[in-house]
Amino acid sequence: MDYDPQELEQRWRERWAESGRYEADPSDVAAHAGDDEAASDDEEPTFITVPYPYPSGGMHIGHARTYTVPDVYARYRRQQGDNVLFPIGWHVTGTPIIGAVERLKKREPKQMSVLQDTYNVSEDTLSDLETPMGFANHFIEEHYKKGMQSLGLSVDWRREFNTNDERYSQFITWQYETLRDHGRLEKGLHPVKFCTDEQQPVTTHDLLEGENAEFQEYTLVRFGWDREGTEVTVPMATLRPETVYGVTNAYIDPEAAYVVADVDSEKWFVSAEAAEKLRLQAHDVDVLDEYEGSELVGQRVTNPITGDDVLVLPAGFVDADNATGVVMSVPAHSPDDYVALQEAKADTAYLESFGIDPADVADIEPIPILDIEDDDEDWGEVPAQYAVESNGIESSDDPKLAKATKDLYNKEFHAGHLKDMYGEYAGELVKDVRERFKDDNADTGAFDLMQEFSEEVVCRCGGDVVVAEQDTWFLTYNDEDWKRMAHEVVDGMDTIPDNTRGEYDHTIDWLNEWPCIRNYGLGTRLPWDQDFVIEPLSDSTVYMAYYTIAHRLQDVPVEDLDREFFDALFYGEDAVDDADERALQLREEWQYWYPVDYRFSGNDLISNHLTFYLFHHADLFDESMWPQGIVIMGMGLLEGEKMSSSKGHVVLPGEAIEKYGADTVRFFLLNSAEPWQDYDWRAEQVESVRNQLNRFWTRAQDLIEGPEGDESELQHIDRWLLSKLQDTVETVTEAMENSETRTASQAAFYSFEESLRWYRRRTDLDRPGAQWTQRHVLETRLRLLAPFVPFLTNELHEQLTGTPAEDAPWPEVDAEFESTVVEVEERQVERLTEDVHDIIDVTDTDPETIRVYVAADWKNLVFDTVADVGTNVGQVMGEVMQHESLRERGNEVNQLVQDLIDVVRGLDDDAIEAMREMDEAAVYEDATGFLRREFDADVEIYVEGSEDIHDPGERADKATPFRPAIHLE
Repeated sequence: MDYDPQELEQRWRERWAESGRYEADPSDVAAHAGDDEAASDDEEPTFITVPYPYPSGGMHIGHARTYTVPDVYARYRRQQGDNVLFPIGWHVTGTPIIGAVERLKKREPKQMSVLQDTYNVSEDTLSDLETPMGFANHFIEEHYKKGMQSLGLSVDWRREFNTNDERYSQFITWQYETLRDHGRLEKGLHPVKFCTDEQQPVTTHDLLEGENAEFQEYTLVRFGWDREGTEVTVPMATLRPETVYGVTNAYIDPEAAYVVADVDSEKWFVSAEAAEKLRLQAHDVDVLDEYEGSELVGQRVTNPITGDDVLVLPAGFVDADNATGVVMSVPAHSPDDYVALQEAKADTAYLESFGIDPADVADIEPIPILDIEDDDEDWGEVPAQYAVESNGIESSDDPKLAKATKDLYNKEFHAGHLKDMYGEYAGELVKDVRERFKDDNADTGAFDLMQEFSEEVVCRCGGDVVVAEQDTWFLTYNDEDWKRMAHEVVDGMDTIPDNTRGEYDHTIDWLNEWPCIRNYGLGTRLPWDQDFVIEPLSDSTVYMAYYTIAHRLQDVPVEDLDREFFDALFYGEDAVDDADERALQLREEWQYWYPVDYRFSGNDLISNHLTFYLFHHADLFDESMWPQGIVIMGMGLLEGEKMSSSKGHVVLPGEAIEKYGADTVRFFLLNSAEPWQDYDWRAEQVESVRNQLNRFWTRAQDLIEGPEGDESELQHIDRWLLSKLQDTVETVTEAMENSETRTASQAAFYSFEESLRWYRRRTDLDRPGAQWTQRHVLETRLRLLAPFVPFLTNELHEQLTGTPAEDAPWPEVDAEFESTVVEVEERQVERLTEDVHDIIDVTDTDPETIRVYVAADWKNLVFDTVADVGTNVGQVMGEVMQHESLRERGNEVNQLVQDLIDVVRGLDDDAIEAMREMDEAAVYEDATGFLRREFDADVEIYVEGSEDIHDPGERADKATPFRPAIHLE
């Protein structure tokens, strides 16, 4: 029977769907486990979740791995006898889908390319996507759901929902009314990410670019400009306000758009973009006049701290869209500014074109403001000059300039002492005085503040995202008692890998207020202010609880799902005056499944969603219902490059499954890297996996069709393979408990194949004992591999035993077949075989006779001493020299001790004891039949020093325990 994954996999999909195989109920008690009574006694609920997808586009192979990893764990727990719930839903909250629909309606070329070229949306289907839920439902049904079902995900599909569903909205309403009552929501001005196109706040999930951008608070140094008798403020943004004493000049983009605006009853000269940003940051802004930046070029502005007038120079490198669009220059302490000033001095024609006298620029010299305390390096009076010259930087285009600038800023922050001109701040380190210096000068009116991002941020709709201050409702993640509770959740939780634990604690510590509403979009309205919608990250914190009762809520009218209904459901009969019996029945199911045992999620979500998940569970539920564990997953690459739907650089699961089969896709995704590591989808390697599964299928068919064999006729080599199998069961089980899918799948498949290769080479496979061994090994491996390649393993296991692999219990280590002695003995045969091959290769001989010399008894006595004493050479020699017969051998014993210590180093006690018990000569004698076949030569085994020894090559005395001497003739 040939391996046809498409036909085989489709049969199993249909079978699972028809039987409701993965529909989990508290009363179900894993009925598919075979022994209903046993299952009832051992029932253990396991609840596994993964972030529900956002269907603003199709599912690609990166998503496939995200959902397959938890599926493997779910399948493993079922084989362990657990009643497992693995649900999925659809996250449609917010504006990305709305933005996608608008781009579709406009037939934007980029959007059309993504839809038609990447996700194969047909022309006659496009009209169905022109409403937000029509768009979402297309990708839910035609991409995600089909893809998940094709992959064989063991999902309970009865529980699916989307976040725009009216019943789900009632659940979110309950959540936010409860949080408000607990004091976890407040209203006030707050900096937010604001889309200038949509005119509303956005969060990380709404962004096309700049997902990792951070808020930066700039200090605005308020330079003064006497503009034809009118005082105008020219604010210049800096992250280093203490450098104001070192300002020698300023720069502006002469061709960019600037304005004079009334800002809080003062006239300010700023870029046009800055005026809008200031308005959004709670300033009263009225634009009076519009100009090009050249209006300010050649003018002198007054430093508010020193009173000095500084010249404004033209510069194309100034970004008018960053902060105020006018920057101050501190060439003594900024390598960027130092190089820019040198280039400005050299370009006299450019200066003269703006009416600037080059001599005035030539007179500008750096002003040192601090001394760097550094025992390793002399930065001189002008550190920026030293940084530029020591790095060989000759122009502003030099890529080394950015690093030189960053390094100097860091050095001055930690080791820079301010000069005497700073008065009360003189002599202090920058790091100790910066905030105080900024605050003091803000109090005098010399400084102001402005928020900006650390990098460019773009909304999925294509609009620019800026910092805005809005009167908004926000979650008070800065509350100390709430932070303490969130830390307690982390303390009691299993974090995989363990090094992520600190990341949760770190996020909890820095997390501040979180704006939780939008002006519009899909989702749940803020209960007490229907003008606003709860934003995506804020409505996806405890939806795991909704999974437990989603399918049963469909029988409850929406109007009945009020605050009291959910209070009774989650807090019990005593929480309300007259508890709804339906809610109390649903409570039983929630309590059965909760808490979430493991949540599988992306590493990038620790800084938001996953930590919010911990905060909300800590506040809303008792400790017994807090999350038990989180497994982090890495990102995917495609042929070495980042996957990108917008660039068409993706592989669709449907296409991959059609080409290779679902088991191949699953197996590659699972054993190419551990879940938390990044992986790389490479077609050549996927094809290799497909070929390996085909070989596995073919060998399995041969065994299934062959005789059953006879367990009573097992030989040494059979027991060796069965012992290796027990090692594999132990390794795979331990790895699965830690969600190490790569380690588990590699051990069950690839590593054991190495043992099988040796076994096939070593023995007659047609023996009854060998036939029984191979079938037993196959049956066990099919159960081990069932979570990874469920289609293939179910089919083969059913052919072999009459029962699908997933319905058979997870293998346990069989003590009857565990044997360190057998494994150690066989390893000696394998090493001897390798050594003989090495000698043949080196000497290029074809021996007729192979003589093997086993070490003499006195050498084994030395080994026994090493085994007793350990790896301390001095202690071993002290013990050895107690034997008179060994003392006489002097240096020979000393060298042997060294060699044998190397042999035992790193071995466990069981292995060492097995080596002591082994009759080395008997082991080789028992293997002579194999050795003769392997080398087509006679094989003779001798013990060094024995009377019947034949040693024409005088090799016997070279033998040491477990490393026999060899002579080829």
